[in-house]
Amino acid sequence: MLDATSPQAAMLQVAGLNSWYGESHILHGVDFDVREGEVVTLLGRNGAGKTTTMKSIMGLVPRREGSIRYNGAETTKMRPDGIARAGIGFCPEERGIFASLNVTENLMLPPSLEQGGMSVEQIYAMFPNLKERASSQGTRLSGGEQQMLAVARILRTGARLLLLDEISEGLAPVIVQKLGEVVRDLRQRGYTIVMVEQNFRFAAPLADRFLVMEHGQVIQQFTQAELPSRMERLHEYLGV
Repeated sequence: MLDATSPQAAMLQVAGLNSWYGESHILHGVDFDVREGEVVTLLGRNGAGKTTTMKSIMGLVPRREGSIRYNGAETTKMRPDGIARAGIGFCPEERGIFASLNVTENLMLPPSLEQGGMSVEQIYAMFPNLKERASSQGTRLSGGEQQMLAVARILRTGARLLLLDEISEGLAPVIVQKLGEVVRDLRQRGYTIVMVEQNFRFAAPLADRFLVMEHGQVIQQFTQAELPSRMERLHEYLGV
């Protein structure tokens, strides 16, 4: 695990981030950093602003103000495709699998944006379930297989910062366990990961740091080492 006091420069820096959907002001000055190689989990109840934070980083909200820097470069004026091309991969909660395409075609659809993206062969080695279903259409995949495919698809692009939104939601325990193994594998390969999770048991052993959100703000953050001493307070925040 990374030391939270490490002087290593942040790969992602979010400062004073405010976001709106129409007249609804969702994020109210969100601040946090993510260092290269870290796994950071955003925790909070429904409506706390976790997914909006992810979408704001990707430029997928109607209006946002503040600063979002990726490898030192300001991205708030960039279009979503430009943010993706800069090296940020987003796996949304909706998964977005193309139902009429088979698994391999879904994997081949995103362009390679940076050097270092995984090949289809490497992806199939990481996700043997997908290799077995390589010629199956998206409509024939289980929910767990669709989630694996959604995660796998962004690995071809060469993105080094991965935003994973609720990847364990509604899945069987065996699939959740596999996704946990994938996150650990990606971390060992040097990927930087920001996860939104309701499933605290899934997120707890995976993250270097935890950020607790409430009412569109980050109200607490702590390291993996501090987790045991924060459990009682976490239960209060998360209602678990």
